[in-house]
Amino acid sequence: MIGPYRSTPVFDETTLPEALKREHRTKDGVWGVIRVLEGELKFVLAESGTETILTPDRPGLVQPQQTHRVEPLSKLRMQIDFYDREPALDPVEPD
Repeated sequence: MIGPYRSTPVFDETTLPEALKREHRTKDGVWGVIRVLEGELKFVLAESGTETILTPDRPGLVQPQQTHRVEPLSKLRMQIDFYDREPALDPVEPD
């Protein structure tokens, strides 16, 4: 199992950067895993409009160059791990 090469600080609903709430994308060759430690987070894929609710039991996988945004739905603690190859995590299915 591979580990992340970088992780963000832990954000809460008040410290979540505005840039993550707007559409953005990972770079070519970079996967992101959104890990919710507490609460719920809406994960929206721009191309399809697919919305998924992420929870501590349901992380979100961001593919390289996949345009997306997030929106806190409650009190929240979350972190993003970045990988240079696909991590062993299944993509989440929409709700």
